[in-house]
Amino acid sequence: MDQLLLRPEEAARRLGIGRSKLFELLAAGELPVVRIGHCTRIPAADLARWVEARTDGRPPAPVDGRSGRRGER
Repeated sequence: MDQLLLRPEEAARRLGIGRSKLFELLAAGELPVVRIGHCTRIPAADLARWVEARTDGRPPAPVDGRSGRRGER
């Protein structure tokens, strides 16, 4: 069974961002949060929905095989 609540470090890792940036998003009210006593947890399902809601639907730019950079030729 998948984990329902993620520790901030786990959520940051899933998003590919740093712990500090994740706490900035939490403080700004950008991310859903559950507080259990002094513990901060992020619901995994809500995190996935948060990402989905912010995805613009455009396909990613192609990666140039030589440099690894997007869209440069």
